[in-house]
Amino acid sequence: MDILEFSDIMAEVKGSMTSGRLKLTDQNIIFKNSKTGKVEQILADDVELANYQRFVGFFGIRLFMKNGNLHRYTGFKSGDEEKISKFFKTTYNKDCLEKELSLKGWNWGTVHFTGSVLSFDCDKKTSFEIPLQHVSQCTTGKNEVTIEFHQNDDAPVSLMEMRMHIPASESSEIEPVDAFYQNVMKQASVISVSGDAIAIFREIQCLTPRGRYDIKIFQTFFQLHGKTFDYKIPMSTVLRLFLLPHKDNRQMFFVLSLDPPIKQGQTRYHYLVLLFSMEEETSIELPFTDTELKEKYEDKLTKDLSGPVYEVLGKVMKVLINRKLTGPGSFVGHTGTPAIGCSFKAAAGLLYPLERGFMYVHKPPIHIRFEEIASVNFARSGGSTRSFDFEIELKSNTVHTFSSIEKEEYSKLFDFINAKKIHVKNTGKNDKSSYKDDFGDSDNENEPDAYLARVKAEAKERDSDDDGGDSDESTDEDFNPGEQNDDDVAEEFDSNVSTSDSDEEGGSDNKASEKKKEKKKERKEKKRDKKEPSESKSKKSKSKRVEGQPKRAQTAFLIFINEKREQIKNENPGIKVTEISKKGGEMWRELKDKSEWEQKANKDKERYADEMKKFKGSSTSGGEKSSPAKRKHESPGTNKGGFKSKEYISDDDSSDSDTKGSKKKVAKVQDKNDKSSKSSKKSSKDDDDDDEEEEEDDDEEEESTGEDSD
Repeated sequence: MDILEFSDIMAEVKGSMTSGRLKLTDQNIIFKNSKTGKVEQILADDVELANYQRFVGFFGIRLFMKNGNLHRYTGFKSGDEEKISKFFKTTYNKDCLEKELSLKGWNWGTVHFTGSVLSFDCDKKTSFEIPLQHVSQCTTGKNEVTIEFHQNDDAPVSLMEMRMHIPASESSEIEPVDAFYQNVMKQASVISVSGDAIAIFREIQCLTPRGRYDIKIFQTFFQLHGKTFDYKIPMSTVLRLFLLPHKDNRQMFFVLSLDPPIKQGQTRYHYLVLLFSMEEETSIELPFTDTELKEKYEDKLTKDLSGPVYEVLGKVMKVLINRKLTGPGSFVGHTGTPAIGCSFKAAAGLLYPLERGFMYVHKPPIHIRFEEIASVNFARSGGSTRSFDFEIELKSNTVHTFSSIEKEEYSKLFDFINAKKIHVKNTGKNDKSSYKDDFGDSDNENEPDAYLARVKAEAKERDSDDDGGDSDESTDEDFNPGEQNDDDVAEEFDSNVSTSDSDEEGGSDNKASEKKKEKKKERKEKKRDKKEPSESKSKKSKSKRVEGQPKRAQTAFLIFINEKREQIKNENPGIKVTEISKKGGEMWRELKDKSEWEQKANKDKERYADEMKKFKGSSTSGGEKSSPAKRKHESPGTNKGGFKSKEYISDDDSSDSDTKGSKKKVAKVQDKNDKSSKSSKKSSKDDDDDDEEEEEDDDEEEESTGEDSD
């Protein structure tokens, strides 16, 4: 069987060019709308005439049907005309010849009506053609006719109306204006209420557009009659029908997808959402004879219909519109219903996973076909583990996010996505496979926090790879013996303080240098505070660990992971380090009897308690030992000179005034340095105040020393 298929083809839909795919087979010509998914089929036997027309940069084909309709497709590339002409000749036995267009640009010419097509010719060549099924209304004047068109919402620019001047003619019995009007109205798509309605349903609750409407069904259209607005909707504009049960099992949604949508002011409604109670019933009698029901509707309808209102309405609409009535698919949520409670933007609604797509009702109604989906993603809902978000990314780069879905729905929805072979977006550590761990029940104390355990295991693996075991190396950047900081400390705590006059005169310079050093320390501490939390915590824990302190007790889960680590590596060759803890978490959840590991954890707790008692006892009996950092901050003058405080020097009985003054100054320098080492975050303002007070004390002491010497 010969088949021709073309992508990126444009079809004319109400004056707008709509993209899609065109497929030519031996029996049908099929066009699928890439936006709406609507499939339009043309029987090859119904084609009366086929032409191709040249445009700027590409060409199109024109199919004139036996029933008078016209179908036009453009977007074919050079070279495709030969394939199409050959295909039409061999498969359909029809010649596909070129139809030339008039390029003169005249605004006068001759009008021809052929089937449902109005053709305006200039110099025996067609200037433009109007499919009359696009005409919504036609009005006449004395010598003028006005043609109005249906609007396409997808068209950025639309032709609203066209006016033609028709000269009067004395020879014809019928006025040319009236003849023109009658030819247009025969084929125009003008909705006019004629005859009685097939069925009427009273006071039906409609969610979009909101209100209560009487639904009157006619042969070619149905009418919504409300207190404020009336809508006449052609049957041909209905794309799909959905009958979906509410999550409460007491109500039923009946959804109609429309293209083009109905309008209320500037608002467009692409969907009609009707809400029915399952308990409401009705009975109607259709005005058809048995012969009509058998021949026209193939016995799909009976003369008398009774049952729930939604069921009767759905059956009538299904047969008259000749569309499939889509119901819920095989998906069943954790509540036993095919609906998932969620929110879209600010409105709460229900998401229905169907056999060929997703349907969300009701504000706004959204229908997403599987073939439109590029990928889906499961995401956290605002950092909470009680719910998650379901993101659907379309091939058009549009993302629909359905939020606040209960975590119990995750496994059901994830299995449904896998069964439909929809691509799940890979987000690394937040991948879908890890969500079973992340959604662990935080209220159950017996179950571990898998996410926390995985982070700890990764940190442990990283430390073991980098250090090869426990490291006693200090990471405190504020104290690095042997580096420049060591020299700074030595200069600050220099016990050999000179008492010469030049040193006393340079006291202000020494104070300035000391202020610079203190500011330098403050800057280092600020940098250390700005580090990452994980890094600062690890460094803090390492720097605070005392030599000989016993290792902390492990939980039952960590003991289980450590003992099963080699087994997991052997059973899963090439597994990543980050995946080992995740795999261990799954094994731990599947383990029913955990008493063995809990006993080991209890023993480890007892071991830790005993070792801590011994450690605390040894540290108490050995006395308090000053740390190296603490000894570094102590003044060397304490050991050499033997003086420790201001009070000790003030009680000195030495009569040497110079020696007394120098000792007092040395003691003040030491007191100041001890204070600065204990409180490194002291503000610069307090330091300045202390310096001023010390200067005043120095002046008073110098005066008192001078009096004693005198």
